[in-house]
Amino acid sequence: DFQPLHEEEGDHAATFEHLLQPIKEQYDSLKGRMSSKFYDETQFFSQQMLFARFDDDGIVDNDLRPAFEQYVQTHLDLIKNTKPDPSNAASVLERHAAYDTYSAERDPATGLFATMFGKEWADDFVFDFLFSLSERKEGGLTIMPPMGMGGPPPKQAGAPPSSVAAPSSQREPVVATR
Repeated sequence: DFQPLHEEEGDHAATFEHLLQPIKEQYDSLKGRMSSKFYDETQFFSQQMLFARFDDDGIVDNDLRPAFEQYVQTHLDLIKNTKPDPSNAASVLERHAAYDTYSAERDPATGLFATMFGKEWADDFVFDFLFSLSERKEGGLTIMPPMGMGGPPPKQAGAPPSSVAAPSSQREPVVATR
């Protein structure tokens, strides 16, 4: 979706979202809801964000790819047909920085990065690359271990340790486009 540039969803929706709504309406499989465990979908995410959880990998080629391509084309058309307004530059940059800070503090991958590469590397990667406009707090991020990496796997009676994790073909793929 187009990252909302306004505090109020209504202001953003009136200006931009109507361009994406007809595309999203074509794909029921991409009308999922985000988990509130990490993000509040009413902040920085428009109502036209594509989100899916699916078992059928065909959704990627049949729904996600064409919807994504249409979103990108709509974005390019918007850029080509919009007259620049330098008077909005400061407020747009401020909203991007607020989004980066919000996302840096909530990105669930941060725990995985810290587990694999260490907290200092994870902080640098999140603040200096992924969300480079974010405000780094003293001490960096509070890192939560990613699901499944906070300790040893649960013991299952009579099951060998390798059977604890579901095979990749049984895991639920998650897709969100921004």
